[in-house]
Amino acid sequence: MFDDNGSFLLATLEFFIFFAWFMGLFWIFGDLFRSRDLGGVAKTFWTLFLIILPLLGMLVYLIARGGGMTDRALSAHAEAQRRQETYIRSVASDAGAGTATRQITEAKALLDSGAITADEFERLKAEAWVKSPVA
Repeated sequence: MFDDNGSFLLATLEFFIFFAWFMGLFWIFGDLFRSRDLGGVAKTFWTLFLIILPLLGMLVYLIARGGGMTDRALSAHAEAQRRQETYIRSVASDAGAGTATRQITEAKALLDSGAITADEFERLKAEAWVKSPVA
């Protein structure tokens, strides 16, 4: 396949350039569809331009909209991080059914206040451990 080292190096360079072009195309399409300031018609025209004339389309896109690519990527990342933190807080919070530790603490407070007996405390403690999810 390769006659000498020069053809291998040229093929490697061509592969690298193709890979870089393909990666740039993915970044541009990702930015294009992430963008909230463009409507559907504008996104369609940009997509057609990038498909019909890919190299020229990439260069024109980078000149026309390249300055905001970082801002859009950072805002998308910040939004994803905010949503992830909200999800983690909702899962880790005690607002739901409650954890076994919390239920036992509440039962102990009731025992200490005299609202329940020691037998009832032991029953509540056993129920809390049975209902708690196994990690």
